This record gives sequence, structure tokens and C-alpha cells, in this order.
Amino acid sequence: MADIAPQLKTPTDLQRNDVKSVADALNSSLADCYALYLKTKNFHWHVSGPHFRDYHLLLDDQAAQILGVTDAIAERVRKTGNVTLRSIGDISRRQTIADNDRDFVPAAEMLAELREDNLKLVESFRVVKDAADEAKDNATSGIVDEWTDQAEERAWFLFEASRKA
Repeated sequence: MADIAPQLKTPTDLQRNDVKSVADALNSSLADCYALYLKTKNFHWHVSGPHFRDYHLLLDDQAAQILGVTDAIAERVRKTGNVTLRSIGDISRRQTIADNDRDFVPAAEMLAELREDNLKLVESFRVVKDAADEAKDNATSGIVDEWTDQAEERAWFLFEASRKA
């Protein structure tokens, strides 16, 4: 993470080195959220098959939820006196969730891939939780629990939607 411009320094009682590790973890999760958001919208736009309407609506709802988390993550980084992502390039350097640029992905594969990606995001949030607890950053530690729960719920819904009757 780059040095912080004096104009962007935010007052905090948290130890600078400790919250830097929290900010790094948050920014990694943020990059994954953006990657997952775009993949979810891609699949929303390109889903086809007998369950089109159900999957199309499910993926749109999930994409909106993922996008909703991004601002909270970025603002948490800033509240700790750090800087957050600045560009698509910054996202691509930090993301751990792989893009999917295939011309066609069967609906069942879409749901399975997104389920696994949401579980990867849960792992990323657990790294944030551990870093926040170590830094005594109670606010981040508390809020990341909600993000984790949302990602687990998305994975569950994707699992249930993909079950064979």
C-alpha cells in the first residue's frame, strides 16, 4: 500500500502498523467483491435455459448485495486512516477470484462457480476478521461478520438452486 498523502490522513486511535494489515486485508476483500460482482452480473446477463427467469433474478439480487458491501469496505479502510482501491488495475492486481470470460457457460456451471467464489470471499473475510482482532479494531471485526454471513447465504442459495430434484 502506498504512503498516505497528508491530506488523506484520518485521525484514529488504532496503531498505524496494525491497521495497515487490516486495510491490506480489506482491500484484498474489496478487490474480490468487485471481481465477484462483475462475474455475477456477467452470468446474470448471459444465463440461459429452462430456469432462466429464476436464475436471472437470483443473480441480479446477489450482484446488488455484493455491490452494496463495496462502499462499506472502502469506507472502513478510510476510517482506519488508510487508502483504498483506486482503479480497475488496482482491483486486478489484488483479486484472488478468477474472471470468467468464456463465450458460453452452462447455467449449472455458473451457479457452481459463483458458489465457490462466494466461499472464497468468506475465506477472505476471515482473514480480515483475524487481522482486525489482532489490531483490536473492534468496528471492522464486528462489521465483517455481517459480510461473511451474506456471502455464506449467497453460497447456500446457489447450492440449493443447483440441486437436482
